[in-house]
Amino acid sequence: MLLQGSEMVSAAEERLGPMRLTQEPIQVLLVFAKEDSQSDAFWWACERAGFRCNIARTPESAVECFLDKHHEIVIIDGRHSRYFEADAVCRMIRATKPSEHTVILAVMPQTPSDQEEPSVLPLLSAGFSRRYLENSSVSVCYNELIQLEHGEVRAQFKLRACNSVFTALEQCQEAVEISSEDHVIQYVNPAFEKMMGYHRGELIGKELTELPKSEKNSADLLDTINTCIKKGKEWQGIYFSRRKSGDSIQQYVRITPVIGQGGKIRHFVSIKRPYSDNHRQVHKLSKEEKCCGEHSQSECNSLRHKDRRKESVDVRSISSHSSDAPSLQNRRYSSMARIHSMTIEAPITKVINIINAAQESSPVTVAEALDRVLEILRTTELYSPQLASKEDDPHTNDLVGGLMSDGLRRLSGNEYVFSKSALHNMSQSQLAVPVPLNDIPSSIAELLNEEEHWEFNILELEAATHKRPLSYLGLKIFSAFGVCEFLNCTEATLRSWLQVIEANYHASNSYHNSTHAADVLHATAYFLRKDRVKGSLDQLDEVAALLAATVHDVDHPGRTNSFLCNAGSELAILYNDTAVLESHHAALAFQLTVRDGKCNIFKNMERTQFRTLRQAIIDMVLATEMTRHFEHVNKFVNSINKPMSAIEETSSNSEGSDCEGQASIRNSPENRLLIKRMLIKCADVANPCRPLELCIEWAGRISEEYFAQTDEEKRQGLPVVMPVFDRNTCSIPKSQISFIDYFITDMFDAWDAFASLPGLMEHLAENYKYWKNLDEMKCKSLRPPPPP
Repeated sequence: MLLQGSEMVSAAEERLGPMRLTQEPIQVLLVFAKEDSQSDAFWWACERAGFRCNIARTPESAVECFLDKHHEIVIIDGRHSRYFEADAVCRMIRATKPSEHTVILAVMPQTPSDQEEPSVLPLLSAGFSRRYLENSSVSVCYNELIQLEHGEVRAQFKLRACNSVFTALEQCQEAVEISSEDHVIQYVNPAFEKMMGYHRGELIGKELTELPKSEKNSADLLDTINTCIKKGKEWQGIYFSRRKSGDSIQQYVRITPVIGQGGKIRHFVSIKRPYSDNHRQVHKLSKEEKCCGEHSQSECNSLRHKDRRKESVDVRSISSHSSDAPSLQNRRYSSMARIHSMTIEAPITKVINIINAAQESSPVTVAEALDRVLEILRTTELYSPQLASKEDDPHTNDLVGGLMSDGLRRLSGNEYVFSKSALHNMSQSQLAVPVPLNDIPSSIAELLNEEEHWEFNILELEAATHKRPLSYLGLKIFSAFGVCEFLNCTEATLRSWLQVIEANYHASNSYHNSTHAADVLHATAYFLRKDRVKGSLDQLDEVAALLAATVHDVDHPGRTNSFLCNAGSELAILYNDTAVLESHHAALAFQLTVRDGKCNIFKNMERTQFRTLRQAIIDMVLATEMTRHFEHVNKFVNSINKPMSAIEETSSNSEGSDCEGQASIRNSPENRLLIKRMLIKCADVANPCRPLELCIEWAGRISEEYFAQTDEEKRQGLPVVMPVFDRNTCSIPKSQISFIDYFITDMFDAWDAFASLPGLMEHLAENYKYWKNLDEMKCKSLRPPPPP
């Protein structure tokens, strides 16, 4: 292959499109014989950048660690030769195969001002990528790492991706030929060799004009193709090629120009497949040989649609040779009749049919009222309230727009690739696997002893565990609920699973990190212990709720669904702009779990039980998506709260039947589903019901995450979906008041009526009063200003 390195990177930049090129987080290896201010500075810089860091003290341990982790960046201390020779360590690492795409940095001493600056050529010859002059400032080290990430590391990722792409080309069933801008063949895949009869060594380096041409092509076809592709436009159509044996082969060909550095055409990619007789009968392609760029995009699409319609006509005409037209027409009429007699009927259809029947015998006024009812029922937003009374509240409107919509779709040409799938990024070295429950350090154990109380301080656990609260709290809660016994897995497997899941939460997120997941897990366990909830769910439901709470935001990028949809992110494209993050959380959780037996907590389950548990987990994770918030709340109120309240009112003199009637409502499969959805929804947004100091801290964290999103939307030129969350103008008290008014109060009133949570409701009232007082003081921050 004759592509140069820079051209390869450029080709990757232009053509890999939606392919994910970056790996998160970056892994860094520090090779320092002794700990000092310089090694500490790089360690803390990695922490700030969200990179994973390992330290090796000897050349041997450095190579061993590198072969295990395949770090993207290696930083070698070259200041003190008495411990080891930096050049030798670099050569040892470069001698390994994984180092091909690794950036290696040499830390060198500062040159005295009276001496000449030494050449970097010896370092480059040894295999170093660049030099870093000794500076123990964390900020300077951080800037160096960030520049590496956005420069050399990103370029190496693109080259690594190119290897994968060419591997795919080697396996591709279609013939692929890549030529330079001067039409010199640079690559052909095995399918091309097989189709044309040449060995690639006979083709690479030759100009296309040197190869024999078939005489079956029309005289002006080559001119038409060249004119089209020289303009940077794709050509596709039928073309005759001459095989090495001399015979001509008719092919369907697509030639795509690749725009590279400087906006110029750098390569042409030709994809060819045999054009069979069957195709010739169905397709009348003499007019299809076209350059799409000659037409507007809509015209081009129209041509393709016309071709498809023409194909349908041709297929029908071919079929009619063996059967007469009247019989086809009769079959069609028969099918239409069967459609009208089908008995497929959804519940809403039944309701509409009942109303239609009632209208026939109703007075005019009633019939008109029922018409309005039918109009409402035929909408798709049956459970979404209208904001007529809230239109003057920009905070509410922004929250609704930002949390309950899928964005404005691609209003800008920017691409925001934010898929951070962690399947190949895991390194368990950064976080040691938590110790068994009985061996947890006493300081952490003391905190965990309070986990059954609502006032449990998750932020203290965050600090005590060095931002690993999920693993420790998960061990304690899962033990209390007998999760290992239910799943038939060992505690060691559960510990590994918790560690893997927690490692895939982003510690760099101010809100959506593993502490939030631990907070939601705590609230879930607290709700599961309430008598009425406990009496409504079985153990599978409980285990599903605890697992769903643990994974419900795994790999969250710190941006909303609206942002990802507007940015055209890979995840938004993958999930069709629908429940993007929630779908990703659920899918990734199972991928991470089943890929490694050491952390596969499901491996010993019976298949049917696993399927039931899996479905319950997925349903609960998807229920955290806010676009269906009011649907879930209203269904809960109408299917559970109101019927149970009616039974209480009518059965006040018959306590036994009251309990039986309420139990029958709670324990139906449909209503247990609603209870589980409501449980995780309330656990997910329970911050306003926490003690005041925790409520304030969580409000600050979510605000900071929204501020960061607004900042990025402005930088990227994307629609700003929540304009009030501008860090320079936002009133945090107003945003909290709007969130509580619109999303929290009704939902927790309904949940309290079911689960009996007086303590939570007291905290909610106290916190609401706190935010109201700040707002009345015209204070926009989290806390009142200090007294003068």
